[in-house]
Amino acid sequence: MSKTKLLFTLSFCLFATTLHAAEPVGVQKISVVTQDYPRPLAVTIWYPSEGDGQPTVSQTDKVFQASVANTGATIREGRFPLILMSHGSGSRAEGMGWIGVELAKAGYIVAAPNHPGTTSGDSTPAATPKIWERAQDMSVLVTAFSKNKNWQSSIDADRIGILGFSLGGSTAMELAGARGDLTAYKRYCDKNPGMMDCTWFAGGRGYAGGERVDVEPLDLDSIDRARFEQQNRDTRISSVVSVDPGLATTFRKDSLQEIDMPVTLINLGSPGAVPLAVLSDQLAKDIPGATYAQVAGADHFSFLPVCKKGAADFLKSVGEIDPICEETARPRAEIHEELSQLIIASFERDLKPGN
Repeated sequence: MSKTKLLFTLSFCLFATTLHAAEPVGVQKISVVTQDYPRPLAVTIWYPSEGDGQPTVSQTDKVFQASVANTGATIREGRFPLILMSHGSGSRAEGMGWIGVELAKAGYIVAAPNHPGTTSGDSTPAATPKIWERAQDMSVLVTAFSKNKNWQSSIDADRIGILGFSLGGSTAMELAGARGDLTAYKRYCDKNPGMMDCTWFAGGRGYAGGERVDVEPLDLDSIDRARFEQQNRDTRISSVVSVDPGLATTFRKDSLQEIDMPVTLINLGSPGAVPLAVLSDQLAKDIPGATYAQVAGADHFSFLPVCKKGAADFLKSVGEIDPICEETARPRAEIHEELSQLIIASFERDLKPGN
């Protein structure tokens, strides 16, 4: 979504994933717990490795194909940019593993937390609009890496980017300096009650302890306005890629015009098919120098991992109402390849040494 540069063409980024396709990747899980931050964070890290360690593939997920990386692998020598990743509402860090692996192959250390209150099995309408908590999670994570002796020498602290999807895309935008407008958000849901986020607020359901639970519908008037609209800019972050960001139509325009870092916005879907909830072409026009791309033949759920055979039927059998594994015009793996090229090219452009 840029002012006049509204196309981010594949010719610019064809090299991105193929160049590093054979590079080995390590994976590690850590927890970030500090006395002065009330939200413990479970974090998954993907990183360029020496090729040792043991391949790890989870067989417990009945829905998604797992990404493959080696546990116990030695990190490759050197200093690498850090990419933070923020998952969508009701998802989890592992759900972004496919792009985490591709970024690690391309020479990035990638860190993704599970956001308490909006992650798989622990997600409620009341927690969802607390975007300031998610932004704090990411800032706490940057601080934790700067102090962690196991990672300090491998991370180039002058080159930090963030990739967010859906509500994670909103998180990325907040860290770039975008500020929400609660009145605009309420007006949006009043006019568009059928949008996914608005139906979630009104639906009277949530998840706790891995189980579906009944909850009170969320009244947007109950949200803490001051915190929803506060400034969450983190100056340590210098590049943003936001895919189908939530709150897309409800950020304050003046805050968008003040963003001073490179921003790439990507919508999943052909022209005219992207839901208003995440449509970001106008965002790009309001952010100085922003870049915008659309991935044709995709939908919002195309960013999730490739589904296993029979997953769509399984989801229906357990009462899942979102079309998480429904087929689109293109295979999801093909969509992921295009997304990988767009995302990696953005970070390679924006996080070059000396930028």
